[in-house]
Amino acid sequence: LFGIFFLFPGLCLAQISIHPNAHAHNDYEHVRPLKDAVQNGFNSVEADVHLYKGELRVGHDFATDQSPTLEELYFIPLDSLISANQGSVYAGAQQPFFLMIDLKTNGVETYQVLKKMLNKYEKLLCTASACPVKIFLSGQRPLNTIVKEGYAGIGIDGRPEDLGKQYPIELMPVISDTFKNWSVWDGKNSMDANDLQRIRALAQRVHAEGKKLRLWAIPDNEMVWKVLLDAGVDLINTDHLPELNAFLTSKGL
Repeated sequence: LFGIFFLFPGLCLAQISIHPNAHAHNDYEHVRPLKDAVQNGFNSVEADVHLYKGELRVGHDFATDQSPTLEELYFIPLDSLISANQGSVYAGAQQPFFLMIDLKTNGVETYQVLKKMLNKYEKLLCTASACPVKIFLSGQRPLNTIVKEGYAGIGIDGRPEDLGKQYPIELMPVISDTFKNWSVWDGKNSMDANDLQRIRALAQRVHAEGKKLRLWAIPDNEMVWKVLLDAGVDLINTDHLPELNAFLTSKGL
């Protein structure tokens, strides 16, 4: 476990409660990317990735020579955790860890580089017998390319319009959309009943296909987290890791 404690100093794996509903929005912007998410029990993280000078670098609007690589921030530490925990990111985890990669540059070109890089990290990829990390691509989604080439361990972040098209869970584990397409609620007072019903209906459609629902750009506070969870939203998109950890822990989730 030396490598784990080098990458995650002070991490006590046995004391972490896993939160299947917790999604770390723009995880790389935290002081310790991935590490803070894992220590707060998040089971889903998000990284914006640019193909820059042939390398996959992490950043919001652009990448530079100084931008960290996807490999150093995510692939290397996830690979180490899987090795230490007998095949899963969290010891004894019953479901895969979700790594959403938001492609900010040409989807097909970036995907080809990503696929080649993953040849070095086969433990991260889902197989017929195990799925420690579910990598799925958002942003400039190379959906047609992945369908054509076969989605060996890599999936796509779906949209509501993808429902009903018989995309399997292995290809499209999550359906995501911006919150503003469903409500203008600012997270204060009560949510409009019609908006709430629309979100509930969307969640039912998503769940009927065995997929998870995520809404991004939500009003990021405890009231909204509770309403969305009650409505059937599976992944709570947040920038506030310790706060969501405490909230979900208090709910036993």
